[in-house]
Amino acid sequence: MDDGRLTVGVEEEFLLVDPGTGEPLARNVEVARTAEEFGIDLQLELTRCQVEANTAVHTDIAALHRQLRESRRGIAICAQRNDARLLAVGIPPTVPHDFPVTDTPRYQRIAENFGMLAHEQGLSGCHVHVGIPDTETAIQVSNHLRPWLPQLLAMTANSAIYRGAETGFASWRSILWRRWPSAGPPPYFESARHYEAMVAMMLNSGSILDKQMVYWDVRPSVSFPTVEVRVSDIPATVEETALLAALVRAIVVMARKAVGAGQVAPPVAPGFTVTDMTAAAAARTGIDFDELQTAMAAKIAVGRVGSPE
Repeated sequence: MDDGRLTVGVEEEFLLVDPGTGEPLARNVEVARTAEEFGIDLQLELTRCQVEANTAVHTDIAALHRQLRESRRGIAICAQRNDARLLAVGIPPTVPHDFPVTDTPRYQRIAENFGMLAHEQGLSGCHVHVGIPDTETAIQVSNHLRPWLPQLLAMTANSAIYRGAETGFASWRSILWRRWPSAGPPPYFESARHYEAMVAMMLNSGSILDKQMVYWDVRPSVSFPTVEVRVSDIPATVEETALLAALVRAIVVMARKAVGAGQVAPPVAPGFTVTDMTAAAAARTGIDFDELQTAMAAKIAVGRVGSPE
């Protein structure tokens, strides 16, 4: 396979809001039903104020960009027909007390087990999938991807306003998202077996209810033969989403070459790491890289640029 032509696909999560007030509207079922009439397949998210759109599998970023543009335009029309507006933002600027949970057995079970974590959602991200042949390769590639996660978050930060107030963070979504037990940068995994053992432990402890609740910023996809990068806010524009997909694929290409050359990402010590600190800086500053560069300088100081920590 030509690594420059690795397959890529994108999932975009959107908010449905009142056109006048900007408050979230619980109309994802209605919008998805209207989208069906237009031949658009929308996924229902945890809260009823959200929908998710998935692209086809692409090798050409220009074609991916065209589909993203057509998809957003079509979904926006479907939202409008249900007296809602489609909003590409990481969190709703104005929110109700809580968000009604979508009435599916799985989502209701999550709400029952995780309470206000589910009822205070409305968090919208963008997930990029890049084709990987097997779980073992995906795990090794993920280890190499970890140092890039803060930069990807910084360039897509799109959630500074929450409950009508400045949060002081460029990506408040990423801060709220970390409340989930399996969110944030993943641990270092020595192998696919190590990864599966950790997931099994989380399942047995009840910290997750199924494998789909492995919410780490990068993971082997549960549903597809891909590595899935999930760190980003939903970008405001399709151009930014297409750029994100292109960059993620390029990083995966480099990681695959490193893995193919036998370069194993070095193990890291447990606890709060330089990657965690850099991620916090990225969430706070977004593309204002002053604090982000300070955190990156810490990597240089310990001689670990390009390693997981």
